[in-house]
Parts: sequence; structure tokens; C-alpha cells
Amino acid sequence: MHADLPPSPWITARAALLRALHGQRPRHALDVACGHGRHARWLAQQGYHVTAVDRDPQALAALADLGPAVTPLQADLEDAPWPLPGRTFDVVLVTNYLWRPLLPTLVASLAPGGVLLYETFAAGQETVGRPARADFLLQPGELLHACTGLRVLAYEDGFDPRGPRFVQRIVALRPPGDATEPPRLPLAGVDAG
Repeated sequence: MHADLPPSPWITARAALLRALHGQRPRHALDVACGHGRHARWLAQQGYHVTAVDRDPQALAALADLGPAVTPLQADLEDAPWPLPGRTFDVVLVTNYLWRPLLPTLVASLAPGGVLLYETFAAGQETVGRPARADFLLQPGELLHACTGLRVLAYEDGFDPRGPRFVQRIVALRPPGDATEPPRLPLAGVDAG
């Protein structure tokens, strides 16, 4: 993805949820397979310190203007060990990327109260464009299954005519470990402030 592309509207629609969950405390986010960083930039604008991971050093160089708000990390997520063992994040964000063996690691990288924002191509995409290989397309319910143990706040699986493309999208929360009452989560379309 090019640096001039805007972030996904489905992802940015979650800004109120992130504010409600994480407030103004120091917050950390992980942008996986970030490319030129359109979502890393957006997360930084939301007040997160972002670790932006990609294997392409030229794409990561596009993040240099963000200074300490974004930490670029060059890593091969498919043929090397996970580059952030033991680290957890308030937000783990993935768009337009699928490497199935990494799904459990991404879920495990959520801190208590952490949110997974995941949006990528799904089965059916091969009928309208690329990617067309099954290796890169989620099967029905696959993203839901990967989030077992998390609280699913939003999920979509179908055709997005704005693409046009077939996608699966999920917002899933790791329940806070020490909460005495459930978090007050804003409903979609309700601005929390």
C-alpha cells in the first residue's frame, strides 16, 4: 500500500471505542505488516506509541517523519521467529495481510483490555480480483475461530462493494484481568467524546 492511501474507514470508525477503553494513559499499539504505515500514522494520531512491523525497509522509511511516536521494526513475519516475544499491546492492528501460523501469536500479544483490529481478504475475492490464492483468503468464520477466548465486539464477513472486494473484519477485546465491572463500550455509530 502506498503512503498516500487513507486508513481503512472500518478501522477509523473504532476511534471512539479505543478512547473509551484506553483513555489518555500511555498506550502501545502494534501495526503488523504495516507497509507504508497508513494505519501506524492513524494510531499515532490517536495517541498511541506504535511499533510498526514490516519486512520492507523502504516502506518503513516512509515512517521516519513520525519521530518517536512510531518505532519501525524490519522483520520477516513468515520465515523468522516472532520479533517481539513476550511483548503485549493495547491494540494489535492488521489489514490486508494473512499468515495463518501468526494468528495465535497476534491474539497472545493483546494486553488485558487490548483490542484486535483485523481486516483482510476473504473467500470470494478470487472472483473479483487479487489476491486470488486460497493461502491469502480467510475461509468463512476463520477469523472468529482465531479469536476464541476474546470478546467479539464487531464482525463482518462478506462483499464490500466499495472495494470491490470480499473481506472479513473483526474487533475483539481481551477482557481486562482486574476489572470489577465490564468496560462501558460505545456502540457503533455512538461517539464517546
